[in-house]
Amino acid sequence: MGRPDLTRRNLLAAAGGLAVAGSFGLAAAGGGASALASGAGTRVRYWNLFSGGDGINMIRMLDAFRKANPGIDVKDSTLRWGNPYYTKLAMTASGSRAPELGVMHLGRLAGFAPQRLLDPFDIELLAKYGVKEADFNPALWKRAVVDGKLYALPLDIHPQLNFYRKDVCKQAGLLGDDGRLVPIGSVDEWFAALKSARKAVRKGLQAVGIHAFDQNFSWWFFLSFYAQAGGSYYNADLTEVTFDEDKAVEVLEFLRRHVTDGYSIAGVPDVEHFMNGGAFVWEGCWSVPVYSGPKIDYGAAPLPAVFGKPATQAESHAFVLPHQSGRGGASNAAAHQLAAYVVQHAVDWAAGGHIPAYLPTLDDPAYQKLEPQSEYASAMDNMALEPEAWFAGSSGTLSQRIGPVIVSSNLGSAKPDQAARRMRRVLEQLLDMKNPMGGDAS
Repeated sequence: MGRPDLTRRNLLAAAGGLAVAGSFGLAAAGGGASALASGAGTRVRYWNLFSGGDGINMIRMLDAFRKANPGIDVKDSTLRWGNPYYTKLAMTASGSRAPELGVMHLGRLAGFAPQRLLDPFDIELLAKYGVKEADFNPALWKRAVVDGKLYALPLDIHPQLNFYRKDVCKQAGLLGDDGRLVPIGSVDEWFAALKSARKAVRKGLQAVGIHAFDQNFSWWFFLSFYAQAGGSYYNADLTEVTFDEDKAVEVLEFLRRHVTDGYSIAGVPDVEHFMNGGAFVWEGCWSVPVYSGPKIDYGAAPLPAVFGKPATQAESHAFVLPHQSGRGGASNAAAHQLAAYVVQHAVDWAAGGHIPAYLPTLDDPAYQKLEPQSEYASAMDNMALEPEAWFAGSSGTLSQRIGPVIVSSNLGSAKPDQAARRMRRVLEQLLDMKNPMGGDAS
């Protein structure tokens, strides 16, 4: 399954598609206009999966890089998001027809057979272009390292967030003196907030949208709250399932209660309800441009820490080097230079809602002025991540298999304890499956 339908992709494309159609068309054909016209001697073919607002921001960054580095011919290609992209990237890497640089969700790294389908980054080359380990979140950098080598260079993290309407929440008494949502630290506090919010929203609008029908969002939200409760999925070497069914049931009951108590209306368009005056919606940070467009007075915070420690699901876009049998020379150096440039100039990228992985960006006054981005930057320190297994990661097998089970609990077709047992069986079955791209489960 692809990314949930109601996202920046179709909402932003509808608003700006005509304006950028020429750029995207050229990118899909194998290069932007400036790249095609370039007489540069060093070529970098760059594949990505960014469209909508992401794509616009990336094109701007690439154009800035071309202007600053006229000797490098960047030929960018934007491919379809999700499994089609990863399938094509794997095929080109295995057939020695790979581009010099690509983008990957960091959660997919373990399944992409590093050493066979990906080449490691040259740490010294990255340092030459100003990028070093100390400038990244330690957990994020560690996830990019396989067998002591760096196989991915993180560009961002994109967490799930609790978007809130400030006008509604102010009327409900849920804002602090700073104009931001007051911290919520328990299940009871959260539902008390929803009770107050429901009184402030117009009739027919829901208090909170949780995408109860959507398997991807349902998995991401379960992942967040299960991490808050201290739950795990497998042991460190991926030989044993450690899934805690009792904690899972508690989380599933929490999610289901939003529907049974009438705070969330299953099946309605959650984003539109929020834009029309709903109090809350749980969404990925990529929705920032969607809500900023119509000038809604809103804020965004990490998902409420109702089960203890703060944790919110997050993925990361990262640069990778698809395997080339003859990788090296000027084109390889230019690929490192391009990746390093984009990572270090991520204020532009942050405009799309993503939290820059390059930590110095967070201290940049230009970033700190971004709202609500600066409000939820702390989500980087509390990431709820999928297991480091070949079947995990964005649009991966894990979400496709386990997401529908959570949906069945959300909608009442399965009781939470039944769903928790089914989730364990899925985790056990996946552990017994072989990685189709080669290698073992890890």
